Amino acid sequence: MSSIIFRSFSTIHRHSLMASQSRIHVAIVGVGLVGSELVNQILAIPQQTSPFSLISLSNSTRTLTNPINPGSDWRSALAASKNKADLGALTKQLSDLVAQNKRVAIVDNTSSDHVAALYPEWLRNGFHVVTPNKKAYSGELSLFEDILESSKTSGGRFLYEATVGAGLPVINTLKEIVASGDKVVKIEGVFSGTMSYIFNEFSTGKPDGPDFSSVVAVAREKGYTEPHPADDLNGFDVARKLTILSRTISAFSNSPTNLPQLQSFKTVQTASLIPPALEGIPTGDDFISRLPEHDSEFAKLRTDASAEGQVLRFVGVVDAVNGQVKAGLEKYPVTHPFATSLGGSDNIVLFHTERYSPRPLIVQGAGAGAAVTAMGVLGDLLKL
Repeated sequence: MSSIIFRSFSTIHRHSLMASQSRIHVAIVGVGLVGSELVNQILAIPQQTSPFSLISLSNSTRTLTNPINPGSDWRSALAASKNKADLGALTKQLSDLVAQNKRVAIVDNTSSDHVAALYPEWLRNGFHVVTPNKKAYSGELSLFEDILESSKTSGGRFLYEATVGAGLPVINTLKEIVASGDKVVKIEGVFSGTMSYIFNEFSTGKPDGPDFSSVVAVAREKGYTEPHPADDLNGFDVARKLTILSRTISAFSNSPTNLPQLQSFKTVQTASLIPPALEGIPTGDDFISRLPEHDSEFAKLRTDASAEGQVLRFVGVVDAVNGQVKAGLEKYPVTHPFATSLGGSDNIVLFHTERYSPRPLIVQGAGAGAAVTAMGVLGDLLKL
């Protein structure tokens, strides 16, 4: 009997030791809408089964470095912290953990270029980096290449599912497609929740409907657009996501592609929807007040599309065969999934590949919002 008890305690001890060694120490930078939701989702995992130890939270001014446990008032603790936000000090703290053979993941929930520029250093230090921040993988080519090389050298993983489609499985699906030897023919999708809402409301296949300016104004009131709607209508958000997809294909594919080596998202062929006369208007309120001057131009586009049995959608395309990456307003038949399947601010992505042909693989659902974006980040953490 005593030998059985001894073996049982040994098994428990061994499992406990393995759990402590595999536990991932998580530091979160940025605790706004997405960051706060992520903290809540991590803390909602039962402690006895959670693989995570939440050790640091940082906002733009302060850092909390005490362990954050379920039930703790971490918001008040962060607000009362006397530790100023210092990413250099945080990097040193996490490096010390790596030196002790601890597993470390740092999550960047900001949209900061400055924070994104730190990813190569973090990866070289052996941290895993998880982020919904699009800046790193859609910015300058040199940063993208540095991230790839740093990850390869150290073994630190860079995971970025939530950069395209929030919680939708877009990046992981694409990685598996190309890594398994399938070849991407074309990816096309409605990647912007804002643009999705605007054109789902504006263009339904009928020749008439609400004015374009009124739809944009309502979208702004609902919080779907940026405070300045021109920041959505310029198409840059879609261009960034297309850059990320294009670079993912190139980075994980087992064979060469015809895709161009994008220097940044600014080199994507992007057709802005900002009327030339409204370029440079400084405030969102002024922009909204002037937009009705151009309603007739958008109404004609809708009427012409309707006469052809089509709808208008702002679409992004990565054409791996013809080597094109572009974003702009396109017409699609009223029977197309972009016309029949979308509602509200949904995203939809069609993967046309050699294996998924002639019918594409379709990923669709809510592509924005704090809860689903945080879920996409947590999903990446769980991959570790």
